[in-house]
Amino acid sequence: MSPKFNSGGAEHTGGAVAMAVLNAIQNPVVMVNEAGLIAFANWEAEAFFGASASHLARYEISAFIPFGSPLLALIDQVRERRAPVNEYRVDLSSPRLGQDKLVDIYVAPVSSEPGSVVVVFQERSMADKIDRQLTHRAAARSVTGLASMLAHEIKNPLSGIRGAAQLLEQSVEDDDRALTRLICDETDRIVSLVDRMEVFSDERPIDRVPVNIHSVLDHVKAVAKAGFARNIKFSENYDPSLPAVYANRDQLVQIFLNLVKNAAEAIGEKPDGEIMLTTAYRPGIRLSVAGTREKISLPLEFCVIDNGPGVPSDLVPHLFDPFITTKTNGTGLGLALVAKIIGDHGGIVECDSQNHRTTFRVLMPASKGITLEDAPFPNSTGTTR
Repeated sequence: MSPKFNSGGAEHTGGAVAMAVLNAIQNPVVMVNEAGLIAFANWEAEAFFGASASHLARYEISAFIPFGSPLLALIDQVRERRAPVNEYRVDLSSPRLGQDKLVDIYVAPVSSEPGSVVVVFQERSMADKIDRQLTHRAAARSVTGLASMLAHEIKNPLSGIRGAAQLLEQSVEDDDRALTRLICDETDRIVSLVDRMEVFSDERPIDRVPVNIHSVLDHVKAVAKAGFARNIKFSENYDPSLPAVYANRDQLVQIFLNLVKNAAEAIGEKPDGEIMLTTAYRPGIRLSVAGTREKISLPLEFCVIDNGPGVPSDLVPHLFDPFITTKTNGTGLGLALVAKIIGDHGGIVECDSQNHRTTFRVLMPASKGITLEDAPFPNSTGTTR
């Protein structure tokens, strides 16, 4: 027998289990009755609309969505056809719900409640995040092939060019020696770029162990404060109960050092510049593994947040693509490498940027059965305790 819903939950006829299931769903779910009132809202829906279920039940759903939203037409369509419908990329942006509130919507009739429908929202931010991550990995694979080709086809002739320039340097006049030195310097610069790209072609298995992420972030902060970010304020918001992350420690340092360096460069000489490092546990995020039925849980969230000017909106979707950069002398390989390393770990990296607040968010799998207390924590000498 189905549960009976009221403004605040369910009148139990064995509906406690149904309520628990609905509240466990990680998507907002509401039931709209024949009068248009929100007769039920799960916990995610309360967070989505920014109001309690009892408050939502006092109003029609039209009071919480933008005027003229296609959601109302979808509800009428489902009532008329008595069949479920899907609508993708529906814009619900409003002062109440927030900006860039793009959702996929599923609406279905409730057979036991004539005129009532169930509405399920899926925020596009997570769907787009996974779609973009797959694109980032494909882009990294394209750089892998390019790097292998460059290493073979470019570095060898460059070595010959540099050798010839060094020989010429010994026999030319002083006025021309600057030109031979320029040839050597430019060939060295190209070799350095190719060396950086060769990292993408490294397909060796990653040596992973349970890692205390807070030790990694503290190390990165110490390196930054001693060099490129010495004039920038750092703050932390760590979850001390976090489990260990299953990863390669050196590569984690490389990832976050790159992200912190980007944040510091974005802040520049801003007098009140600040970088915040956060860690949190976010259950419910799972990513399918290509070619298998396996799904990896990504509950560990690590963020690098800065109060710089932000990333141009048209650049955000392509930020992790190779050769995309806002820096005058940048190569555009740093964030592409970050995306590759995190992808090799089975994780996701994403950027959310608004004016004076840019967040690089890394989601990664936890190490099973290992807590931070059990994970190695390097001391000041670099050894573990």
